[in-house]
Amino acid sequence: MKRKFRLRKSADFQRVLKEGRSWAHPLIVLSALPNDLEYSRFGFSVSRKIGKAVVRNRVKRLMREATRLRLESIKEGWDMVFTARQPIREADFHQVDRAIEDLLRRAGLLKEESL
Repeated sequence: MKRKFRLRKSADFQRVLKEGRSWAHPLIVLSALPNDLEYSRFGFSVSRKIGKAVVRNRVKRLMREATRLRLESIKEGWDMVFTARQPIREADFHQVDRAIEDLLRRAGLLKEESL
């Protein structure tokens, strides 16, 4: 995912988590807040409770890739933080992908598809 689409500052993460609205799934929690930009930015948070560095990095890669693949269908102008939950350790890519799609749909952050 390109750098401009990533949340990098701790203050940005904290702002989204504190002021934003959240939606939960058994694998992931999504927090979102409008950002007044022409594009959306994404952050990925995986606690040490999930596992050691190899496991945490794998989980972040899965969440990043699932988000990157549907970047075109996500509404612009939002900051989003995806926070991993414990069961994600055993999840494969397709489960993570479905969880992210479900969260984005419930949050109303997917663009309407024109037929």
